[in-house]
Amino acid sequence: MPAKNGVPEVAEKEFGKLIENPVVLVDFFAEWCMPCLMMAPIIEEISDKFDKIKFAKVNVDDNQGLAQKFNVMSIPTLIIFKDGKEAERITGALPVEAIEEKLEKYVK
Repeated sequence: MPAKNGVPEVAEKEFGKLIENPVVLVDFFAEWCMPCLMMAPIIEEISDKFDKIKFAKVNVDDNQGLAQKFNVMSIPTLIIFKDGKEAERITGALPVEAIEEKLEKYVK
């Protein structure tokens, strides 16, 4: 189900297929989380710049099994998956430049 912005929200049943992509950034969030809401337009902006990376969001309230599977203890948590495996994790709200810097190494 697409989010209001261009980064789609995925559920557990789509997740396995999603992370089969070469590089995926998944934003674990909740609608009541203020830092998550602040990060949403930043993730949107970054997704427009990195066309080789797939972007998706997972609502931790709707997908508690996924949140537990990946030990998401605080939100927002961004997890970068490379070839189906967790490659890097970013916890908390960061400026756009910091996230872009982390993603740069996955598009070379």
